[in-house]
Amino acid sequence: MTKEAPIGVVTISDRASTGVYQDLGGPAMVDWLGKAISSPWRPVARLIADEQDVIEATLRELADVENCALIVTTGGTGPAPRDVTPEATEAVCDKMMPGFGELMRAVSLKVVPTAILSRQTAGIRGKSLIVNLPGKPSAIADCLEAVMPAIPYCIDLIGGPFIETDPEFCKAFRPKAK
Repeated sequence: MTKEAPIGVVTISDRASTGVYQDLGGPAMVDWLGKAISSPWRPVARLIADEQDVIEATLRELADVENCALIVTTGGTGPAPRDVTPEATEAVCDKMMPGFGELMRAVSLKVVPTAILSRQTAGIRGKSLIVNLPGKPSAIADCLEAVMPAIPYCIDLIGGPFIETDPEFCKAFRPKAK
């Protein structure tokens, strides 16, 4: 039997983490990934406040303790003073992967001109790929649709588990062996 790959799903929101409003971002990420990933996986969900030290500790735990090959976050990527998700991501990563943020902003700009205010990014910590997504569920879907084709191969390259996608929903790209 194939082992389920743990995937970290982190909502970063002061208000959602204190119950002021319902977390829509975390469930949106789980729902989208559930349609895209065809190999066995399980979400490891966290709902935390916009505090850099808490974000860093959560990302370290998901990467180092839970062994999540992929960690997706939502929230905290804008220009507001409490938006510190990119800083926390950069602080815990060994390598930054700026192409993810560039592509997500390009896709989002087709929908809304304020996408230039987004500071989404991605990076690698050990054998984990961390991707910062926007907060709005429809934007999460747009951005995951754009970057997911590259995610399984990136995870291959950093020594993570083999992640398969449903090609009818989202076709992953892997170079052909020579």
